[in-house]
Amino acid sequence: MIYIETPRLTLRDWDTHDLPSFIEMNQDSDVMRFFPKLLSLAETTAFYERIQHSFHENGYGLYAVEEKASGEFIGFIGFNHASFEAPFTPCIEIGWRLRKEAWGKGYATEGAKACLAYGFNQLPLEEIVSFTAKINKPSIHVMKKLGLTYAQAFDHPNVALSSPLREHVLYQTKRS
Repeated sequence: MIYIETPRLTLRDWDTHDLPSFIEMNQDSDVMRFFPKLLSLAETTAFYERIQHSFHENGYGLYAVEEKASGEFIGFIGFNHASFEAPFTPCIEIGWRLRKEAWGKGYATEGAKACLAYGFNQLPLEEIVSFTAKINKPSIHVMKKLGLTYAQAFDHPNVALSSPLREHVLYQTKRS
């Protein structure tokens, strides 16, 4: 099923044919540089299954993103239920991860803007947050371009104390 279309992107249900590219993306050290580790085949498959479960439970989730011009799977953009231990959780997070070949084309911003509109206009979402490691300047730039507002810094409880990725920033927006 197609949920959202933009001029250049289709945000849709996942299909098993997306899995090889998803596995490759999650094993790319450039793509995963702001995450604690690369994901193995088993970890990516489990992540794929959690995404499927979210769609069955909620009717939305992290959408597979396809570039219209090529028909290629380029990553995901969408919503995730974040429930780790933090003052702002549980919450609905908007997030994205794109293959390196899709970087620098404005796809993350284009797709995430469309997701925000969908979340507030089609789904019953009242508040959407986004968070990332404080050193992840590219994602922070996207959050600002989306009009999200800085809310706070926090230490991510699922990231090692010694990791430079532990310090995170939270941005948020509400239904207007």
